[in-house]
Amino acid sequence: MRSSRTTLALTGALLLLLVAAPAAFGGIFTFDEQGSQNGKDISFLYNITLIIGLVIFLVVEGAIIYCLVKYRARRGGPDAEQIRGNTPLEIGWTVGAAVILVGLTVLTFLYLGDITDPPASSANGYQAAEGVQFATRDQPKPPGNGALEIDVNGQQYMWRFDYPGSLKGEAERLYSFYEMVVPTNTTVTLNITASDVIHSWWIPTLGGKADATPGYTNETWFKIEKPGIYKGQCAELCGENHADMLARVRAVPPDEFRAWAAKQGADIKAAQVGLGLQRLQGVGSE
Repeated sequence: MRSSRTTLALTGALLLLLVAAPAAFGGIFTFDEQGSQNGKDISFLYNITLIIGLVIFLVVEGAIIYCLVKYRARRGGPDAEQIRGNTPLEIGWTVGAAVILVGLTVLTFLYLGDITDPPASSANGYQAAEGVQFATRDQPKPPGNGALEIDVNGQQYMWRFDYPGSLKGEAERLYSFYEMVVPTNTTVTLNITASDVIHSWWIPTLGGKADATPGYTNETWFKIEKPGIYKGQCAELCGENHADMLARVRAVPPDEFRAWAAKQGADIKAAQVGLGLQRLQGVGSE
């Protein structure tokens, strides 16, 4: 009786753990809600691969458990049949695996162009000035004139964001640290590099990773539809304070972005003027 109660209690506890497990592991095995279309495409391919892998895992493990139970050795029973091979079965799982791999490869290539090639900005997005030179390297230039180009520089242990020649004269020189501010419904292209060691730019909800390597420029893009804050972190061990190298993208409506750019540019100019006056007056000099 005591053994039965113990078994029943353990079974109940196990069922409770199984019920709570999805909440505990939420967001670990699948991506969070994506804020950019390239991120959505990557998430779709990942989920398809994950589902196929889980199905195969359950089938294989289920077959193993079934065989362990059904064909287990019994005391006093006959020896198990010795199987040397099963040609039809071996051909079947080889062909099946090949079909799955080919299918995933074809599906990936169907989505690859949409993941790597930046699209045009939406009509209600931020419109950059016409004729602005777009310093693209390997990544195709987005269609139209509405793309916003930002240089991302990784430094121990922070990010610097420069907006070179993509704004309509809001500021002669515009940059920010720690937080990248971008307009919604606008294709944002990133030129990513580093000034000291290798870092890795990654906002999980805005597409894939891109290494920030000294002397080399990597490119990626995103296009955010909804205002919000999108967080990430350097994904390459870059020193003792690597864990503190956070990344943050704040998406705002185009009008709010223009206001931010104007204020940021004015603040930078005021700081430069103040620094120049200090130097003229000898403040801080020995």
